[in-house]
Amino acid sequence: MNSVAIAEMTAPIMVGVVREAAPGERRVALTPTDVKRVATRTRVLVEQGAGESAGYSDAHYVEAGARIVDAAQIRTQADLLLAVRPPAQPQVLRRSSALISLGGRDAAITEALAARGVLHLGLERIPRTTRAQSMDVLSSQASISGYASVIEGARLLDVLLPMLTTAAGIVRPAKMIALGAGVAGLQAIATARRLGAVVHGFDVREAAREQVESLGARFVFPEVEVSAEGNGGYAAAQSDAQQEQLRRALAAHVAQMQLVISSAQIPGKRAPILIDKQTVHGMAPGSVIVDLAAESGGNSSLTRADEIVEENGVRIYGPTNLPSLMATDASRLFGANVRALLEHLIDADGRLHLDPADDITGALLAGQAATPTFPLAA
Repeated sequence: MNSVAIAEMTAPIMVGVVREAAPGERRVALTPTDVKRVATRTRVLVEQGAGESAGYSDAHYVEAGARIVDAAQIRTQADLLLAVRPPAQPQVLRRSSALISLGGRDAAITEALAARGVLHLGLERIPRTTRAQSMDVLSSQASISGYASVIEGARLLDVLLPMLTTAAGIVRPAKMIALGAGVAGLQAIATARRLGAVVHGFDVREAAREQVESLGARFVFPEVEVSAEGNGGYAAAQSDAQQEQLRRALAAHVAQMQLVISSAQIPGKRAPILIDKQTVHGMAPGSVIVDLAAESGGNSSLTRADEIVEENGVRIYGPTNLPSLMATDASRLFGANVRALLEHLIDADGRLHLDPADDITGALLAGQAATPTFPLAA
C-alpha cells in the first residue's frame, strides 16, 4: 500500500484548476459554471489562461468566484489540484497536496506522484455504477470521441456518407460499422445514422444487440464462440486463438464497409486486434478506419497513435485525444463530472472526506493511504 502524507489544513480547502501543458490538450478540468458551484464550499484558484483554449476566459472565472494566479502560485498554494492530464514533471507539485486527473491506470504516474508526496485520485478509477454515473469522465469523453470519430472519418473518406439524388446521378450511401458497442461506439452509430450512412454495429457481448438495434443499426454477431461479458460494461479478455477466430469471422463484414470505427478496449490490457493486414487488404481502396483504441495499442495491427497510415489504399487513423477537437463541450462535460466528484468528496464546510470504505472514494484511492488525512467530516 502506498502511503502519502497529507498535511493538516484549515477548511475550506484551496482547490486549484491547472492550465494543461500536454501538447494538443485544449480542455480544462473545471469550467466557470462549475467553479461557481464549487466556490460555495471551497476557495478556488485558476491558473492564468487555463480555460482560454476551451473558450473560457479568465474574466469568466473571476465572475464565477475564482482568483486568477500564475503557475507557481497555484502549485504552491492549492491543497487539491484539478487537471485533465497529470503533469509530466511531478516535482513541480507541492508536497502533501492531492491531484485529481486522468492517468489513474498508469501505475508509473501514481508512483511518481507518491514519491513526490502527492495523492493521486485517478479519474479512470471511478466505478461504473449508478451512484457514480454523474462523475464518469470516461463515459462523457467517450461520447465526444464517438461523435468526432465519424466526423473525422467522413473527412478522410473518398465517398459521401449520405445518399444524394442529383441531376448528375444518384450517390449511394456509404456503409459504416462500429466495432465495439460501448459509449463511443454507440455514439458513432448514432452520428453516422444522422449523417445518412447505412450503419452496422458489432460487439462480442450479445447483450449489446438491443442497444445497437435501438439506434437503427444492424447488429453483426459472427457465429463464433467469443462472447465475453466483462466487468463495468467492458468486454473480457480473449485468448489469441479466440481473437484470430474473431478476426477471420469479421473480415467478410469489414470488407463491405467504407468506414470502420473501432473502440474495443479491455481495462488495463492491450486493446484486442480485430483488424489485421489481411483484413485491410480485403477492403476497398478509399475506405477509412478510425481506431479509437490507438492509445492502448489499437484494434488494427497497422494503427500508429496520432498518425494516418495508408495500406493498400485504405487509411487507418489512430487519434488519441479527439475530445480536444471539441474542447468547449468536452470541458463542459468533463467539468460537470469533476464538480459532481468534488461535491461527493467535500462537505458543506469545505473539508475533504477521504473514506476508503466508500465505494467511490475507495476506488479512487486504489490502495493509497493519506496519513494524516485532510480534515475529515465528522
